[in-house]
Amino acid sequence: MRQKFLGKLVATGLLLTGAVQIQAQQPAPFDASRLKSSWEVVENHHQGKAKFLSAFTFVNTGNKPFPAKGWALYFNFVRSVTPGVLPGNVKVENVNGDLYKFSPADNFTGINPGDSIKLNVEGDAWAVNFTDAPAGFYLVWDNQPEKGFPLKDITVRPSTTARQLMRYPGDKTAVVTPTDIFKQNAAVKDIPAAQLPLVFPTPVSYTATGGNLVLDGVPAVTTDPGLEATGEFLKKELVTLLGKRNATGNSSIAFKNDASLAANAYKLQVTPAGITIAAGSSEGAFYGIQSLKSLITPAAWSGVQKSVSIPAVQVTDYPRFNYRAFMIDVARNYHNKRDLLRILDIMALYKLNVLHYHFSDDEGWRLEIPSLPELTEIGGKRGHSSNWRNMLPPSYGSGPDTANAAGSGFLTRSEFIDVLRYATERHIRVLPEIETPGHARAAVKSMETRYYRLKEQGKQKEAEEYLLTDLQDKSQYRSVQNWNDNVMNVALPSTYRFLEKVVEELQAMYREAGAPLPSIHMGGDEVPNGVFEKSPACLTLMQQDSSVKDVNDLWYYYYKKVNNILRTRGLELAGWEEAGMRKTTIDGEAQSIPNPDFVNDNFQLNVWNNVIGGGQEDLSYRLANAGYKVILSGVSNFYFDMAAMKSFDEPGFYWGGFVDVDKPFYFIPFDYYKNSKVDGRGNPVTPAMFVGKDRLTGFGQSNIRGIQGLLWSETVTSSDRMEYMMLPKLLGLAERAWAQDPAWAREKDTAKADAMYAQAWSVFSNVLGKREMPRLDNYNGGYNWRIPTAGTSIEDGVISANVQLPGLVIRYTTNGDEPTIKSPVYTSPVKAAGKVVKLKVFNTRGRSSRTTTVKVPQVETQLKNNKL
Repeated sequence: MRQKFLGKLVATGLLLTGAVQIQAQQPAPFDASRLKSSWEVVENHHQGKAKFLSAFTFVNTGNKPFPAKGWALYFNFVRSVTPGVLPGNVKVENVNGDLYKFSPADNFTGINPGDSIKLNVEGDAWAVNFTDAPAGFYLVWDNQPEKGFPLKDITVRPSTTARQLMRYPGDKTAVVTPTDIFKQNAAVKDIPAAQLPLVFPTPVSYTATGGNLVLDGVPAVTTDPGLEATGEFLKKELVTLLGKRNATGNSSIAFKNDASLAANAYKLQVTPAGITIAAGSSEGAFYGIQSLKSLITPAAWSGVQKSVSIPAVQVTDYPRFNYRAFMIDVARNYHNKRDLLRILDIMALYKLNVLHYHFSDDEGWRLEIPSLPELTEIGGKRGHSSNWRNMLPPSYGSGPDTANAAGSGFLTRSEFIDVLRYATERHIRVLPEIETPGHARAAVKSMETRYYRLKEQGKQKEAEEYLLTDLQDKSQYRSVQNWNDNVMNVALPSTYRFLEKVVEELQAMYREAGAPLPSIHMGGDEVPNGVFEKSPACLTLMQQDSSVKDVNDLWYYYYKKVNNILRTRGLELAGWEEAGMRKTTIDGEAQSIPNPDFVNDNFQLNVWNNVIGGGQEDLSYRLANAGYKVILSGVSNFYFDMAAMKSFDEPGFYWGGFVDVDKPFYFIPFDYYKNSKVDGRGNPVTPAMFVGKDRLTGFGQSNIRGIQGLLWSETVTSSDRMEYMMLPKLLGLAERAWAQDPAWAREKDTAKADAMYAQAWSVFSNVLGKREMPRLDNYNGGYNWRIPTAGTSIEDGVISANVQLPGLVIRYTTNGDEPTIKSPVYTSPVKAAGKVVKLKVFNTRGRSSRTTTVKVPQVETQLKNNKL
């Protein structure tokens, strides 16, 4: 019987294989490369609502008609689209998540050669910059349902008019103009480099003692017991700077144990004779090394030097927060081992010590779990399929091909162990996140594929072992990202077996790497309304367990179970803010409050929702006051995927406001109301906005563990874009997480505080422009940090320019050409009446910002306008 069954499978397989081969040989009805497409915003605030209208145009550049039927055109769009038949007889509909498709309606007549079709599509909210645009267009023919044919010629047309750029009535501005930028930069003083502090982030104590230590090779390094590995690390860093030759003089470097210092504290002394780093542990000594490196001139990192000169100083230092974190999302778009190592290097340089590794979400599972290979075989791969049983659908423009580097990929077990070892050597802890129970589609669908495979083999028990889906569930829901099937079912015992298995394998990897794993992040955010309501498994659980009275109680049931899984293994639970919240009512209205159930269990919560003007500004403080351990992770200051400013050409989201390097810098951890300057829509903030909001208590302050910057990757499709979005924002985070509470944050007199802040911002801006960004031009081969655009001011035919970070070079032209590294350097106002002036800001390696283009009016015209 078994042989007959296997024989039937083989025969069927051969027939299917032949069918696929025949299908693949059929020519496509139309060459997809001959369908030219473009997209543009028509208007925001469409029909007076929080909607926008955009236009898709398709041009047939081929010599044969585009067919009237037999096709579907797929694309990704980060906005929800109104479905239906459009003028032009083309239907638009959601497939799932951010994947949509156009298909011909009954009366569609095709597109003749040289003709075009324009489709106006409504979307929710608004569209402001180019990363709002649809992407990943591909055609699928009915006679070849397993293959997608990418469109090659795609144009995103810039928005230029107020109708396209203004999001809603009362929007502060269409775009940030060069004049706006000039005004923002005007308060920044140009401070001579010789007057700038040389250690960054700002240390507790810094004294320049005069003289320099000159190293022409690697000096002798001595270490007290326990500091040997740290000494070896410094030797490797010095070899990068000076090559493998030994120093010719008598200089030396000594690492000393100092029991009077905390584990993360150090004292650094540099004299013309040598270097001493005293520390409470190898961690403190490592931070001493980073401060030593910051003393070295930035250009020295460009290659092997004949010698380096290090100024003589005395530094005493320790961090303000023990938890200084950065999160990278590799699920939405994949970032590989090289990217992670470069992140770890930059974190180490600026003394950050936790990498939050968001490796799983709806759109991808990026870490090999050998006992559950489907997680990466299915969940680590995106592309086109007729049923998506063998991969995930395209997301965020990843397209039909599984070879797309942003859409597909994962770290193997051995690669992850390498990353863990690399991080541990740099005193960085990697916090893995298993996103649950929502945002879990990659895991859910991977385990469904496993289920069907084993079931077809007659292995029903094994098939159900790690199943995350109640297959009889008729609940209807849509997540924030538009998925309708992305939640683990919390009533299934198999869900907890799955989590136990993944946790078990994670612990094994960390043990093999010799890396610490005190906690695991279990997600918890954005579980949509409607989930579980028609799940037989959940309804049965509610009948059997008296503690689960309604669907909301399933949430607390779930986190109690998950917490027990982790505690049994000696781990603490970390999660998003929702993991510590309870739904209730106040005066009959739905409200969420800190859940008293888990306050004594050391739950660590990343609190992200502090959108200024959104109503939840005090959530971080309410949770900390209630007893939860809080990591300040607010979107308003620390979501690095937010665009730096409002401009069509500036990448990133903006639903939580625009986030440039100043936002993390001016954040006051224990009273961020005080220095909040604008709300989520860019409007000025007054103290009245925070009346009635909970303030942080002394007890609550003891529960603030630290600060975290976050880079979600929906719009981050490459290594260069990753570094552009991270830097220099990450330096604002590093300063606020490491440096002690600044005087301007403690000053009660508002006018004095503002003046003190302005001076501190000038120092910080100059340190970045003259030391740290030039360092990052060379460090590790150079980072693709965001170079700010120039600000301009025009008066009487004369144009003045400035830049956010003094020390960066502005070059310009007045003849319409694009500025290059050979163009004149801006040093003083330029007479340019009647001319078009173009300006770019350049770094030390010749890389530039976007172009600022300004038409300088004739003097008479300007004077006339001024009189009017």
